[in-house]
Amino acid sequence: MIVAVGSIAYDTIKTWIEKRSYLLGGSASYFSIAASNFSKVDIVAVVGEDFKNKDLDLFINKKIGIENIKKEKGKTFHWEGTYPQNGDAQTLKTELNVFENFNPKINDNLKNKPILFLGNIDPTLQYNVVEQMNSPKWVICDTMNYWIEKKKDDLLKTMSKVDILIINETEIKMLSEDKNLLRAVKKIKNMGPKIVLVKYGARGAALFYQDKHFVIPATPVDKVIDPTGAGDTFAGGFIGYFASAVKDNEVTFEILKKATVYGNIMASFTIEGFGLDNLRKIDNNMINERFKSFKDLVSF
Repeated sequence: MIVAVGSIAYDTIKTWIEKRSYLLGGSASYFSIAASNFSKVDIVAVVGEDFKNKDLDLFINKKIGIENIKKEKGKTFHWEGTYPQNGDAQTLKTELNVFENFNPKINDNLKNKPILFLGNIDPTLQYNVVEQMNSPKWVICDTMNYWIEKKKDDLLKTMSKVDILIINETEIKMLSEDKNLLRAVKKIKNMGPKIVLVKYGARGAALFYQDKHFVIPATPVDKVIDPTGAGDTFAGGFIGYFASAVKDNEVTFEILKKATVYGNIMASFTIEGFGLDNLRKIDNNMINERFKSFKDLVSF
């Protein structure tokens, strides 16, 4: 049902707790594992000769389609970063390796899938992927400050094809060139997206649809271990539930609100462990229990 195009990486992560090296990561990994709890997902990505079979098995065990993960000569994309106890990630090293020449090709068996997720990759590649699909019902896009700064014209071209944009607060103000959030959202909607999700990190998220908006706090957790991949996991939870709930392309604000909460919940599981350690262990009972607890928390 969902085609997810993005990166698969090995991450070296240092937080205020400890350092871990060469953990499975990348936008497509976090997104697809989160979304697989709700819907069928196929990954389009590239890995190197060093990619471990046990990591491929994780996708298989989650019933994620791997036929379009291409193995190329060379090493898998490697990112190394560090986190201060309060603050954003600081990149120490980026080794693109086989990802440098990633040019995603959509096979015929995926072209008619109804939902396309464009992970945080070059907007030119994002646009080319959309053009290869047979008019998907929903195109969802993630991006980052680097593409806004370096390839804004290409990003705006992609934006014209996008139905749902997932972006953080700083990035939406950069892209819209407006520091007022409500005005920024209106400007983004004029670029193409009908639905805008703004991530606030530890402060939660906001959903904007038509003339309505919905704001939620972050799901409380006992201890934050590693923030890596939280945004991609949020997207996976949101789109995974969205794909399972929308029938005959009929979207309601209630579905979107519930999807936002599920995205929030999936991100909360991710930050409780290093890399994908915690996300790979969860099941539907754990998700439903946390959903119930969050609903009780915000009800009045």
